Amino acid sequence: MDTKVLSSGIRYTNLPEGYVRPESERPNLSEVSECENVPVIDLACDDRSLIVQQVADACKNYGFFQAINHEVPLETVERVIEVAKEFFNLPVEEKLKLYSDDPSKTMRLSTSFNVNKEKVHNWRDYLRLHCYPLDKYVPEWPSNPSTFKLPNNKVMKASNNGRGGEPKKRVMGANNP
Repeated sequence: MDTKVLSSGIRYTNLPEGYVRPESERPNLSEVSECENVPVIDLACDDRSLIVQQVADACKNYGFFQAINHEVPLETVERVIEVAKEFFNLPVEEKLKLYSDDPSKTMRLSTSFNVNKEKVHNWRDYLRLHCYPLDKYVPEWPSNPSTFKLPNNKVMKASNNGRGGEPKKRVMGANNP
C-alpha cells in the first residue's frame, strides 16, 4: 500500500491485501441476527451502579449502545462532526504528521489498533485522543484544522459538573467516591 492511512484520497479499485480477512474469519451473514432493540442507556439515571451494569451488559451482548441524556448539546455534537470531517479531509501530508503505529501513544492517527502485530488491518482511519484530564491532554491534540480544539474541548466540558473540571462520575465512570 502506498500510504499508511486510508483517507489519502486514493480511489482503490481493489482492496489492498493487508485488509482482506481469510474467509474462515469473515462473518457468515446468514448467521447474523437482526437487532431490533439497540440498548439505550439513560445517563441521567441517579443509580450509578445500574448505569455501569447496563453499559457492561450492552458491551458484552451487543458491542454498542445508545446513550441518552448525556448533556452534550446537539449543536456541539454537530460541530464536532464538522471538525472531524475537516480533519480527515486535510491533505495526507498534514495527517501523516500525526500518524503512529505505536499503540501506547495517547494521541495518534492510525488505521488499526496495533499495525505491527495485526495480520489483517481494519478498513478505517481513526484519531485517538486521550481527554482526561483535559489540561494534560488538550495541548497534544491536533492544531490543524485550527478549529479542532475548541468544539472537542466543549464536549469534554459538557460532561463537567462545574467542580474544578472534574467530570461527572456517572458520565465518565472514573474514580468511585
